[in-house]
Amino acid sequence: MPDTEPLSTQRIALAIQYLGTHFHGWQRQPKERTVQEEIEKVLHSAHGRPVTLYGAGRTDAGVHAAAQVAHFDTASTVPPHKWAAVLNTHLPPDIAVRASAQVDSNWHARFSAAWRRYRYTLYTDPQPNLFVRPFAWHYYYAELDESLILAALQQLIGHYHLAAFHRSRSSRSHSWVEVQEAVCYRQGPFLYIEVQANGFLYGMMRLLVGLLVQVGRGQRTLADFKDLWANERREEVKYAAPACGLCLLRVGYPDSPFPPDIWFDTMPKFLLPGSTEPPTHENSSLTP
Repeated sequence: MPDTEPLSTQRIALAIQYLGTHFHGWQRQPKERTVQEEIEKVLHSAHGRPVTLYGAGRTDAGVHAAAQVAHFDTASTVPPHKWAAVLNTHLPPDIAVRASAQVDSNWHARFSAAWRRYRYTLYTDPQPNLFVRPFAWHYYYAELDESLILAALQQLIGHYHLAAFHRSRSSRSHSWVEVQEAVCYRQGPFLYIEVQANGFLYGMMRLLVGLLVQVGRGQRTLADFKDLWANERREEVKYAAPACGLCLLRVGYPDSPFPPDIWFDTMPKFLLPGSTEPPTHENSSLTP
């Protein structure tokens, strides 16, 4: 009599990088190329049946990820740490799985996450640079004062209703966000904006950066910036920064399934002449 006992399943977590340039975002969509679909196609081939991949965040079209996290369930005999190599053998060159690991069956890439952190990069030199173009907004139209941008960002720290930075077509029922940290710093011609929060609204970072540029060039005062989001003047937030400058930097968990060198700061910064590495900005309680 054949053994009919079902195979035990394992939940596998993945740490994923992707270049968002040629993707229509993370989430699977009809007739569009997405990161989720590309990985699920390889999982389907490996299992002989459809396998659903659950991500920690849904990045928009053109947005990059340095350490996206996702999970799937499998009854395969492939060892958990081998899944990264199995996937990388068949994935396209603009996706890489840095590591794979087994997690508890109740662990969830999205719902177990305590925070997400995004970085936006602006390149302010008037001369174009082809090697910078895929990863930064080339903004040379006016000087940007990073101290004003930092002051505006500091106003956002806390638990606020940020409907002013919430695009339409979102399925989320509210606009409450807990911003845990927000910084702005310059390295030579590069201006970096980083925001860490428990979650992000649809289109939030790009709308926020578009408004912060107005603050940085003196077109909008700090008081007006705060009044705009505090009073939900969404109709005045009209411009979203280009997707190419935005990267999902990392996702934080109370007990991460991966060591820090896999996920903590894997997006290289551009260090041109005159640039120096800044001190660490993050709250020490949130770093590995």
